[in-house]
Amino acid sequence: MRCFALDLVTRLRQLTQLRTAQLNQRRLVDEDRVQSTFDDLLALLDLAFRSIKGVADRTVARIIAEMPEIGTLPNKTASKLAGLAPLANDSGAHKGKRYVRGGRSALREILFFVVSVAGRYEPDFIAFRLRLAAQGKPPKVIRIALAHKLLVRINAKAKDVRKLQRA
Repeated sequence: MRCFALDLVTRLRQLTQLRTAQLNQRRLVDEDRVQSTFDDLLALLDLAFRSIKGVADRTVARIIAEMPEIGTLPNKTASKLAGLAPLANDSGAHKGKRYVRGGRSALREILFFVVSVAGRYEPDFIAFRLRLAAQGKPPKVIRIALAHKLLVRINAKAKDVRKLQRA
């Protein structure tokens, strides 16, 4: 028998992918009557998202489902598992550009979604985003840095919770 929480996480992932597809397809249509059909479906999907208790609960459920070892790993290891750690592209004297690659894409997806909101409303994330933008960092680098910062914060909180559970 499958776990109910994993089924919910799977369904949430499906709805998230459907919503993203609808948003992308809507941009390709100029006709107002056709765009209104996209708007209706997007409104229905948004209603479905709100029917699941709070964004925080969904985020925690997804992160735990995608990375059950959260809170037991060092930050660098957690970042690498999520695909948010810049990996070296060096060989001998050659120093290549660092890229993020690999990792758990579903976990990265939810982190990117959360930081898209936190980067606009959370004061320390706003300051961090503005500081990186002032340094001339591209938007993708800023998004990855914000997701990394969020993951480190979540990992630290998970460590605290695990310590309390042991006590």
